[in-house]
Amino acid sequence: MHPVKHKTKTFAIYAALIVCATIVIVCWAFERRYKGRVYPHVSIDTISFSGQTPEEVKTYWLTRNTVFSSTQLELSYDGAIATISGTDLDLGYDATLSATQAYLVGRSPSRISNVVTKLTQTNVNLQPYFRWNTDRIRTALDTIGKHVDAPADEALFQFENGKVKAFRPSKEGRRLNRTEAEKRIYEAFFSAAKTGSQRLTVLIPIEAVYPSITTDRANTFGIKQLIGTGYSEFSGSIAGRIHNVRLAASLLNGILIKPGETFSFNDAIGDISAATGYQSAYIIKEGRTVLGDGGGVCQVSTTLFRAALAAGLPIVERHPHAYRVHYYEEGGYKPGLDATVFGPTYDLKFTNDTPGYILIQTKINLSVPSLTFLLYGTSDGRVSYITNQKLWDVAPPPPDLYQDDPTLPKGTVKQVDFAAWGAKASFDYSVIRAGETLQKKTFSSTYRPWQAVYLKGAL
Repeated sequence: MHPVKHKTKTFAIYAALIVCATIVIVCWAFERRYKGRVYPHVSIDTISFSGQTPEEVKTYWLTRNTVFSSTQLELSYDGAIATISGTDLDLGYDATLSATQAYLVGRSPSRISNVVTKLTQTNVNLQPYFRWNTDRIRTALDTIGKHVDAPADEALFQFENGKVKAFRPSKEGRRLNRTEAEKRIYEAFFSAAKTGSQRLTVLIPIEAVYPSITTDRANTFGIKQLIGTGYSEFSGSIAGRIHNVRLAASLLNGILIKPGETFSFNDAIGDISAATGYQSAYIIKEGRTVLGDGGGVCQVSTTLFRAALAAGLPIVERHPHAYRVHYYEEGGYKPGLDATVFGPTYDLKFTNDTPGYILIQTKINLSVPSLTFLLYGTSDGRVSYITNQKLWDVAPPPPDLYQDDPTLPKGTVKQVDFAAWGAKASFDYSVIRAGETLQKKTFSSTYRPWQAVYLKGAL
């Protein structure tokens, strides 16, 4: 080998050994300096943690978390607010994870990758992991859902023998949109992480649930929506009267009134007697309150009268009672909104002048004794008004009347009629549609003062 070439080769070997030794020394010094510490150029959320121990990194993020212990999450829905504290949510940064990730940069299982990271000193910016208790959020949403969620009601309509046997109007349901709710909550958390806000208010989204079978699709009679409601109470009624109210109301339940047809209460109810199932209760007859078959039927006619008024229907015939009956002034009603019936002389009649059929539905509530009539049909935009209700010429009842009754034991007193104040009453009834007055009428009532009557044993 040529001496010059030999020397050159030897020099190259020595140079390579020196370079390797230098690298080893530099790496040894680098590792010794950063033993148990984060390597240079490592940051978390742009904050440098170079040369810090994992415990120091952890302590920093734990300190950042102290503000979140006072945070409150307010979930707003239906005018109510559910509050969850930051402590219950375990809201904050995962300090242990951030410390571990920062320390492991340059300490991966790949030796080559580690060397490249150390020699190139590439900046590494890690994102902190902001965490919360997802189970606590879902439990809160489940609780809210129990108050909010309501299934849609599918329409039901069964027509047999000229009468609706089964009817249920369709009704929209609603439900909590859990996916959107969680998204809004998590966005609020990320916002709190950036701003340090301690009060987070989230509006919980509630969406409609639509029935697949709506009322107008369930029938061919044009019955689409509720067009009128009538209501009355009858607390204190005797058993016979309650029975009669239920019986008469049931006979009207399911009746369809054709467009243009005039409804007659007496025709719809038919014969009122013991033979048709009615019991004895107090009725007004020949100027007296006496026990008779069908007492309480006027509760039904009065309630239906109110429903017809609410629906804006033309009232063809209506008669007031002879005296004020306290049942018809319960529930916040003023005198004059009653309708008595007594076939064939006194009837309640109204006309269906709406675009479609009208379905009569009844509801009895015996816990707070009351009767409700619901009229379903097709609304044409009309609105009814009851205004200018007046009461005058109020007169006290006459003195109590005691009559001898030889059928009663001596000393026995039995009340057979009840006192009532007399008065005159009136109200104006108008029906408006798109600015046009369809009806305008004044209903008047004259109620006689009524004396209490007692029977006493004479023998």
